[in-house]
Amino acid sequence: MLKNYETVFILTPVLSESQMKDAVSKYKKILKDAGAKIINEENWGLKKLAYQIQHKSTGFYNLFEFEAPADTIQKLELELKRDERILRFLTIALNKHAVAYNIKRKKKQKESKKEEAAS
Repeated sequence: MLKNYETVFILTPVLSESQMKDAVSKYKKILKDAGAKIINEENWGLKKLAYQIQHKSTGFYNLFEFEAPADTIQKLELELKRDERILRFLTIALNKHAVAYNIKRKKKQKESKKEEAAS
């Protein structure tokens, strides 16, 4: 049975734009190869960290929202742990309320983009 998950990971800020995109596409491929269906993908860009990690005060934040079998998470997290480009990551299982909230949030984002384009 497929469950909904959300993974946020922080990449080291020393990466170039193309290296960062390569890392993100690597994890996207791992998910797809494991049978996951990616619902939403967001790149939040370079953000300041709340505290230093490995002497870094910023990092590239990325989010994947996906549906996957439970064993997929173990494969994904093993790869994230092995990758020295990853500063931190967190995967959570989404309940029905979180899924509904994400749908509402994405709808609001689309509406605000339409309003920006119109003005």
